[in-house]
Parts: sequence; structure tokens; C-alpha cells
Amino acid sequence: MEVKNQTVVTEFLFLGLTEHFYQQIVLFIMFLLVYLITLVGNFGMITLIWVDPRLHTPMYFFLSHLSFVDICSSSSIAPKMLCDIIAEKKGITFLGCAAQMWFFGLFVATECFLLAAMAYDRYVAICKPLLYTLIMSHRICMQLVVGPYAMATISTMTHTIFTFCLPFCGPNIINHFFCDISPLLSLACADTWINKLVLFILSGAIGVLTGLIIMVSYVYILVAILKVQTADGRRKAFSTCSSHLAAVSILYGTLFFIYVRPSSSSSLDINKIISLFYTVVIPMLNPLIYSLRNKEVKDAFRRKFERKDFLIGR
Repeated sequence: MEVKNQTVVTEFLFLGLTEHFYQQIVLFIMFLLVYLITLVGNFGMITLIWVDPRLHTPMYFFLSHLSFVDICSSSSIAPKMLCDIIAEKKGITFLGCAAQMWFFGLFVATECFLLAAMAYDRYVAICKPLLYTLIMSHRICMQLVVGPYAMATISTMTHTIFTFCLPFCGPNIINHFFCDISPLLSLACADTWINKLVLFILSGAIGVLTGLIIMVSYVYILVAILKVQTADGRRKAFSTCSSHLAAVSILYGTLFFIYVRPSSSSSLDINKIISLFYTVVIPMLNPLIYSLRNKEVKDAFRRKFERKDFLIGR
């Protein structure tokens, strides 16, 4: 029997986004600004919700956690990506790759569950307004926040363990800018059909479960809004949901586009570009969506600035 020498992979190398120097400079500046806006916008949203008593409601409690998740998901990708854009060697250790996959997967899955919890909150607020404070108690809100983290942890831990228990003994170049599951599976020196099945089942379960919660909630919300007699009342009811609908549409639309496409070398290159949107851009967009389209948030900003101007003038 012939014995073949196999090299155990201890680090991975990213192909990155581009090898052209001027494009690297432009991308570095652009994504650095995006990351800084993400941090300032989400930290600002959390601070505003914390200091303004009028925003101490379940809706903004969930929104503050959404901002926290956006900060964490972006920070698990953006700093390393920024370093790699201008670095000659775009490498990451085996354990570093596993950690990046785990943290990013955790926060993306958590965001999906949080958006579902926010949809249920809007359903209760519009369809059962008299029972809102009773149903959305502090205990229920805590459960609707802790639950997403727990379920996302189980899902992400499963993916990470199944992926990094595979033997990696050949090529170590990842055609991506971060440690995503699909590009890693293509490098494994073993049959990965079980991993792909587990990925399909768990990701599908999360997508179907959270998607159904959101869809059913908004069906009831739409029926309730159509029953409102006045146009002003319908507009006011819908305005409380428009920001959440925009955030859901952007995230789910992007994830659906990436993970429903068939696997091929060309689709991996396309997915790498689209992945920039949900890893870097969406965490920046969420606070902008909720600040620009939400009257209560804009009023809270206005109150804080007016109070600051008053104190300075005094």
C-alpha cells in the first residue's frame, strides 16, 4: 500500500477583494468610513435608548439589542478585512478562522431571531393594544432576547464543530475575505455532504421559522390596519412597522440571494461581493433606517439636542 504524505493546514490565506493597489486604497478608505459610521450609529442608538425614558419600551429594548448585534457582527469581520485589504499576506490561523466563523454566525443568526421577536412585538402593539403591557412584560421581553442568543449559539456551534472537525490537508487558499462555511467546505480533504446537509437543515430551519413568524405577524398587522377607519390612523399604525419591514427586507433579501444560488466558482465570486453587503453595509444601514424613518427616534434626538443647546446657552 502506497503511503502518501499529507500536510496538516495550520492557517488559511484569503484571496481578498482585489490585488490592484489603487483599488485597495479606495476600498480601505470606503470600508473604514462604513465601519466607523456603523460604530457611531449603533452606539448612538443604544445610548439614546438608554438615556431617553420615553424610549424605554419593548420595541426599543429589542432595537438596542439589534444595534448591539450589528456592532458585534460587523466587528467580527471588518477589522480583519481592513487589515487584509492593505496587507501583502492575507492570512488567518486555523483557530482564528474557527473563531471568526463562530462569532459572525452567532450574531447573524441572532439578528434573524431578533427581527422575528420585533415583528411579534409590533403584532401585539397593533392587534392587541389593550393587552400590550400585560403580554409584553419585562420577563417576556427578556425571554425573547435570551432565546435568540441561545438558539443562535446552538446553531453556530454545530456548524463550527462540524466544519473544523474535517481534515484540511491540501490547498489552504479561501476564495473569500472571511471564514465562511461554503468556501471552507470546498477545501476539506473529505466528503462534505453531511456538513452541507446540516447547513441546509439548520439554516433552513432558522430562515423558515423566523420568516414565518415575521410573515404571519404582518398578515395580522395588515388586516388590523385595513380595519382602521381613518387614513391618519392607518398611516400612524403602518409608520411603526415601516422601519422594521425595511430592515427585514434588506437582510433576508441579501441572505436569500446568496444561499439559494447554486454553488459554482462564478457564484462564489458573486457571493463574495454580495457578502460585503450583509457583513459590512447592513450593520451600518439599520441605525440609519430606524433614525430616519422613526418619528419617536427623531423626536428623541431633537429633545437631546435642544436640551444641550439650552444648557449651553444658559
